[in-house]
Amino acid sequence: MTATLSQLGEFGLIDRLARLVPSRAGVLKGIGDDAAVLALDARRYLLFTTDLLMEGVHFRHRDDLRLVGRKAMSCSVSDIAAMGGTPTYAVVSLGVPPGSRLAAVRSLYRGLSQVAKKYKVAVVGGDTIKSNKILINVALLGEVEKYHLITRRGARPGDLIFVTGRLGGSLASGRHLTFTPRVRESRFLVKNFKPTAMIDISDGLTADLGHILKAGKVGAVLVGAKIPRHKNVALRNALRDGEDFELLFTLPRAAGRRLLSRRRRPFTFYHIGEIVASPRGLTLIGALGRKNRIVPKGFKHF
Repeated sequence: MTATLSQLGEFGLIDRLARLVPSRAGVLKGIGDDAAVLALDARRYLLFTTDLLMEGVHFRHRDDLRLVGRKAMSCSVSDIAAMGGTPTYAVVSLGVPPGSRLAAVRSLYRGLSQVAKKYKVAVVGGDTIKSNKILINVALLGEVEKYHLITRRGARPGDLIFVTGRLGGSLASGRHLTFTPRVRESRFLVKNFKPTAMIDISDGLTADLGHILKAGKVGAVLVGAKIPRHKNVALRNALRDGEDFELLFTLPRAAGRRLLSRRRRPFTFYHIGEIVASPRGLTLIGALGRKNRIVPKGFKHF
């Protein structure tokens, strides 16, 4: 019996489709991380990512289209940051209802262009089609020095777990439209501390930590009291809400302690837990030190 997409889930579908697509020499990392890693030159790798946003899923019909454009570019920039790199060139594809006003589409592109200019991204092409709802896809190239590349795979028992900002309530508050990609934080980290693994939090803290744990074949312990939350956000939401786009990363214990003890830091980093041996899975230490095994959960597309 053929499985449905709701039974497979997003990543089950990706696993199935990955078996059908070709590869070639020069692909160092294909499907399965925040960006593909491709050969570039003796010093650098080329990074390649794409994000598709759809009205009714990633934004609402009544949302400010300038902010929608801003989010579209920011999502892809965040993927490049999660690999330790800097963004360079983008192509943008847009689907819009034929009755849309030109002013609305121009507003969307203004928001997109504002983010592109901030991170020195050149928009070099794309495509437009007629659609029933607004769709926007950004395919983005970036680059990273070979010794600065960070993937999801590499976390080891004893590593400390960090995030770059407060979590939870992004969709309800509208922060999912106004977040700042953590490119500067990423570059600071790779140049000074060399994370062992990193990912951006798009589907939720535990869901995206789950990708790091699966890739590294390790487990983790999170301390609930240490997880930074936005005002009036419950711990449950901080653990599972998506669209925060903060960076989640791991550091060897010595490097983590050095980061925490550094008197002058240009950014705030939050220590929230520790990587442990795989058989222990994912554990949350809650109130009064009570330990609870939890299943990584977050946003699901199917």
